[in-house]
Amino acid sequence: MSDPRVAEHMPLLKSHWDVAAVDRFVAFKEASWARDGLGHWAFLNDGAYVGWGGFQKEGDEWDFGLVLRPDVFGLGRRITQKALAFAKGDDRIPFVTFLLPPSRKHLGALRKLGATQIGTVDYDGETFLKFRLETR
Repeated sequence: MSDPRVAEHMPLLKSHWDVAAVDRFVAFKEASWARDGLGHWAFLNDGAYVGWGGFQKEGDEWDFGLVLRPDVFGLGRRITQKALAFAKGDDRIPFVTFLLPPSRKHLGALRKLGATQIGTVDYDGETFLKFRLETR
């Protein structure tokens, strides 16, 4: 999260990323698991940490997010496909949303998945492009 190539597309990442910030972040994500029974995962490739992501409940919707180390950006498609296969098998998730900052210009992969843009949304003072993908 401290890599500028990652932070460039994370407009909500406004503070310095240090140990205290990591502790707050992990506590917030663990609370999602306790509250909703689902949340974010750590992703490993050949036993090495490559990033995090998964599903977070936003109101009545399940939003999918993925943050990878820049040297493994190419794993995004495979990880997303596995996560969406999980969503399709989970009765709690009739559809998935994706919130992307306007700085993300290459959206073809999202459209190839079948996601459609349904508008924009303001989240914590920032504007995001909102996409939806049916899982049933």
